Amino acid sequence: MKGRLSWICHGPTRANREGRFPDDEPLEAKALERIQLTSRFGTADQAWTSPALRARQTAAALGLDVMAEPSFRECDYGRWQGRPITELHETDPEALSQWMLDFDAAPHGGESLSAVFVRVGAWMKSHIGDGGHIVVVTHATVIRAAILHVLQAPPPAFWSIDIEPLGIVEMTSDGRRWQLRFPNAAR
Repeated sequence: MKGRLSWICHGPTRANREGRFPDDEPLEAKALERIQLTSRFGTADQAWTSPALRARQTAAALGLDVMAEPSFRECDYGRWQGRPITELHETDPEALSQWMLDFDAAPHGGESLSAVFVRVGAWMKSHIGDGGHIVVVTHATVIRAAILHVLQAPPPAFWSIDIEPLGIVEMTSDGRRWQLRFPNAAR
């Protein structure tokens, strides 16, 4: 095994709890109490984070010395940022449906999901030969895009992946390809 990559989803926020499109909100106060993950992923040779406040707070609580990486930013949801998904079901169901079915669409005026897939895949390609243990603290959308990239899965598979706050996804690289890794919990 040449390289190991641990993706960590930021801690819980009010937007998570309320089913809202995220904005640059902080972690919930009790989230810092829940962050006890360092023994699960060990030390990091390299560590990056999304520039978002909630990701930076999670990385700090984990004691990681991280660099902010624009490739790991959350999808720009444009005018939907901060809005409840249920509200969009009622007020703009056609736009919400278009966004969920057409990965090139950005009816909210922000970034399309396919653009997220491209930027995450490009980062993974450029770091496939990195050795050691890489830790990335980011968002569920970014981690789901990374999983699609590894599996070479079609875009609709994106909606079948659930990443919870503080969830960890492991990958390894032999220098030629990334693979999903399911570590033994007894380690």
